[in-house]
Amino acid sequence: MAEVTTHQAAQDARNDAILIYVDGRIVPKAQAVISVYDSGFMLGDGIWEGLRLYNGKWAFLDDHIDRLFEAAKAIDLDIGLDRKSVISALLETQKANGMTTDAHARLMVTRGVKTRPFQHPNLSQQGPTCVIIMEHSLPKIPRPITLATVPHMRGLPMTQDPKLNSHSKLNCILACIAAQKAGADEALMLDVHGFVNTTNACNFFIVKKGQVWTSTGDYCMNGITRQKVIDLCRVNDIPVFERNFSLVDTYSADEAFLTGTFGAQTPVGRIDGRVIGTGDLGPVTTRLRALYKDLVASS
Repeated sequence: MAEVTTHQAAQDARNDAILIYVDGRIVPKAQAVISVYDSGFMLGDGIWEGLRLYNGKWAFLDDHIDRLFEAAKAIDLDIGLDRKSVISALLETQKANGMTTDAHARLMVTRGVKTRPFQHPNLSQQGPTCVIIMEHSLPKIPRPITLATVPHMRGLPMTQDPKLNSHSKLNCILACIAAQKAGADEALMLDVHGFVNTTNACNFFIVKKGQVWTSTGDYCMNGITRQKVIDLCRVNDIPVFERNFSLVDTYSADEAFLTGTFGAQTPVGRIDGRVIGTGDLGPVTTRLRALYKDLVASS
């Protein structure tokens, strides 16, 4: 079975010539470079947001900017720009690339260049580094995702709070590697109590007898798409529960799907070798996709 990822996109030759925002300048890809002393490169000391462009609008832009500034405050990072300036930088980069729809942006802010190659944040004295990578990006996921449960956990908030969109993603990368070694596309991660939580890249839902279940949210990513799906269920009379549930509950689910800014709602076909439902896109996931599409169009 060919490898598939939750961020798989159609090849687009236009991405060879994209322009990238780097600290107030918009430059060709080959010139979009940062220092080897940058705290993000050196230590993963930074935060990020992923945003999608649909028909000229960045979906749920205010929610994403809120989350960016909340993360910055959490790690005591001065972005160096106010909300209006961050949005302006995003729109300028979009305009420079002539993008109108089916584009994905990764907005990254680090603590900036260090004076010496060590951990202490006071060594970052030149101000933050801000980068926006924007690509033409049409999701192209040819089949439902397969998952394997891994020993890597979404941990306690006093270690590294999983709600934080941090550049430090090694735990998730190791989880993904473990899943691939087990023959799956990506990893299903448990929380510290052994309950089903998220994947290495997305939030996770199951459907059982018409009910939509997801984790309590205590140990998962603070997903904007996750919350939109929960809200859509509530306003459309689809029973939805944020609750603890186990792998036993999961294996017998009628459907499973992932949520994230890139893929919106991505179906899961197999988990630990077990076929979930029919192994294909299910009716509840199909309905939620349609509701989400309408929400994006109306927002």
